[in-house]
Amino acid sequence: METNNQDKLAITRALKELYLKGIYEGDIALLREVYHPGALLFGDIKGVPYAKTLVEYLDAVMNRVSVKDSGKPFQGDIHTIDVVNSIAVAKLHVKMYDFNYDEFLSFHKIDGKWVIVNKMLTDMAQ
Repeated sequence: METNNQDKLAITRALKELYLKGIYEGDIALLREVYHPGALLFGDIKGVPYAKTLVEYLDAVMNRVSVKDSGKPFQGDIHTIDVVNSIAVAKLHVKMYDFNYDEFLSFHKIDGKWVIVNKMLTDMAQ
């Protein structure tokens, strides 16, 4: 089992510069850069099951008012990043619109780049 601080730093940069910025600004190009094309998203929002392909998710992001333009609160906090060889899991808390999400993002290092291959989320009560 090998962990590397450089890998944790690379994942942190991807989360801040691509993932969190992408969801805040509604920037599909940034999100496409951080997600693997075959990524799947699962969880629940206010108790309702949630399951989307990346294409479905990006379409929803593209067709909503971005958090930035909505004037609603946004905060993305990275709680943990665990790296083992070429895989990693990041736990985040993301406050956006009227939601408080706990998220688990699974990463895989492909061709030297860390990409999200799976997202699981749940909307937490305030």
